[in-house]
Amino acid sequence: YVMLLTLSPYTPRFQDRVSPPGVMIRPYLNGFTIAFNVSQPNTWQPYVDNMHHFLAAYDDKVQEEKNIECVPGQYFIQGGSDSEEKKACQFKRSLLQNCSGIEDPTFGYSKGQPCILLKMNRIIGYRPGAGVPVSVDCKVQKGNESHLRSVDFYPGNGTFDLMYYPYYGKFTHVNYTSPLVAMHFTDVQMNYLVPIQCSLHGKGIINNLNSDRFLGRIIFTLRIGK
Repeated sequence: YVMLLTLSPYTPRFQDRVSPPGVMIRPYLNGFTIAFNVSQPNTWQPYVDNMHHFLAAYDDKVQEEKNIECVPGQYFIQGGSDSEEKKACQFKRSLLQNCSGIEDPTFGYSKGQPCILLKMNRIIGYRPGAGVPVSVDCKVQKGNESHLRSVDFYPGNGTFDLMYYPYYGKFTHVNYTSPLVAMHFTDVQMNYLVPIQCSLHGKGIINNLNSDRFLGRIIFTLRIGK
C-alpha cells in the first residue's frame, strides 16, 4: 500500500525504455478476415456500421468543439503539472477524404474497394519517429503480389503527423483522439483470399518481430466477392 502511494496515476514512473507501438485496424468484427460480396449488402453492411460507429468521435463538428487546431510537423509538447488537463489536436474525419464515409457512406464496400483504418496504440509520452512522421505501407503478406495492385492512403501520403504526440494519458488528455491512417484498397483481386500486411516505418519502429504480429504491423485477410 505504501509503495502504491508513491505511484502517479498520470504518468508511468519509469519511462526510460518505452516500447514501440503496436497497431490495430477498423473495422474489426470477428477476427482479422474481412470478407464480403459486393452484390450482397448484408455481407458488408456490418463493416460499414462498425466504421461509422468508430468515426463518430472524429466528426468534424465534434472535433471543432472539443479540440484545437495545432501546428503540423512538430510535436505538441505541453508543460504544467502532471495533473493539469492537456489540450488535444483536432483530427477530423474529413481528413480521411475518400475513406471518411462522408461522400461515400459505404466506405467503398459497395464498390468492392474497401477502406480500412489503421491506428497506433497509445503510449504515454511516446514521440514516434524521432522527429520524422511515421509512415505506412501495405503489401501481400504471402502469395501472389499481383493480387494487391493499388492502395491509396489518407491523409496525405499515409503518415501520422507529429502534432498528435506525445499522448499524456486518459486522466489528463481527456479529449484525445488517436490519429488515423486510412488505407483504400482500390484494386484487389476478386474472389481470392488475399493476406495483407500493413507496416509502420520510422526511426525506433520495430515491424519484423515474428513472435508479435501486432508490433509495428498488422496482418489481415481480404476476400472480396462479386
